[in-house]
Amino acid sequence: MSGLLVLGAGGHGRVVAYTARCTGLWSTIAYLDDRFPGVQVIDDCPLLGRLDAASTLVSRFADAVVALGDGRARMNLMRQVRGQGFRLPVVIHPSAAVSEHAEIGAGTVVFAQCVVHPGATLGEGCIVNTAVTIDHDCHIGAGVHLSPGVHIGGEVRVGDLSWLGVGASVKNGITIGARVMVGAGAAVVTNIPDSVTVVGVPAHPTDTRVNSAND
Repeated sequence: MSGLLVLGAGGHGRVVAYTARCTGLWSTIAYLDDRFPGVQVIDDCPLLGRLDAASTLVSRFADAVVALGDGRARMNLMRQVRGQGFRLPVVIHPSAAVSEHAEIGAGTVVFAQCVVHPGATLGEGCIVNTAVTIDHDCHIGAGVHLSPGVHIGGEVRVGDLSWLGVGASVKNGITIGARVMVGAGAAVVTNIPDSVTVVGVPAHPTDTRVNSAND
């Protein structure tokens, strides 16, 4: 077993670290976060420095997970730490049911009680939050965040850096563009173009451009 460095120690980072502990794959888990040195221990894991200290820790930690909610910032920092020599593992909670015929990109996290069915492909740096279901033959782009309780029907495509809110659902065969924000509880039953916010049942646009951390 080796060490895992979690970059970001907010609420999402704490769930990433918890999920990693549940796997039993890493002997040591530590954080980097810009609250250092004001905070130095979180949930019994040491906080070793600010986010920009990663390069000084490559000899101690083979693996790193970027645990930032902002999709664009997450992807940028992933590229940076990969260039520094870290591996970007996939972290999957033991209670998740992930088909051996699904493909999951580097740096993606899959939390407790998720289901990922055969033929699904997930890009790098995705967040698959608690109790998400992804049906067969879906394609989820890089940096996508699926919030708790999202349900996605078969053969759905979700573009890079999109964010689906808590409890949203997507009808089978739908295409959602890049940088889309889907509101909590929305039901997506028609295709959604790039850079749009949609809400409601059925989901409908509220603006033509996403004004969010993911854009």
